[in-house]
Amino acid sequence: MDWTAVALSLRLAVIVAGVLLVLALPLAYWIAFSGWRGKFLVEAMVALPLVLPPTVLGFYVLLGIGSRSPVGRLWERWTGHGLAFTFEALVLASIVYSLPFAVQPIAAAFAQLDTSLLDASATLGATRWRTFSRIVLPLSIPGVVAGGVLSFAHTIGEFGVVLMVGGNLPGVTRTISLSVYDQVQSLQYDAANETALALLAFSFVVLAVVYALMRRPWSVAPLS
Repeated sequence: MDWTAVALSLRLAVIVAGVLLVLALPLAYWIAFSGWRGKFLVEAMVALPLVLPPTVLGFYVLLGIGSRSPVGRLWERWTGHGLAFTFEALVLASIVYSLPFAVQPIAAAFAQLDTSLLDASATLGATRWRTFSRIVLPLSIPGVVAGGVLSFAHTIGEFGVVLMVGGNLPGVTRTISLSVYDQVQSLQYDAANETALALLAFSFVVLAVVYALMRRPWSVAPLS
């Protein structure tokens, strides 16, 4: 078992899932409640990684952070080294690649809310933030949990994007999926099977815990 790759994958997944929850909550709220007729364009952009080949997405992310790009030059000026083929590049690419897995479940949960509750909250003088924190978010916890876990699990299993953007550097960008690939390439089938089974068991436990949490009854907090 390549424990270095396991630790790196878990670190990557935790960071990406945390960042995506921060980004997905306001974006999902806007998608669910915005009346703009052209918002389907934003929804299409968010969902694009679902249908775009990972190598294509990874290629354009690599171009966007390369040494000739404004982002790459600015990063090199700040840190003294390039952004491509680093752990930070994996984080950036994974955020883009896993965005729909965080946004769509949360937006679906927001869209299913009874709008009369929001109208009643506004009638009582509650601000939008108070309505969101006391009504919208508590009633949408299952969707938020699903978005966080799906983005976490999706990041753990990434292959094409991380290979294109981060390469396969041991201890730096070699994730657990790349480790399994290397083991198979070197005909270490027993080691690959051990790693794959561990990842399978871990994924099952995480999903079982999530489904158990989603069965809990969630109530609206009082506005007072």
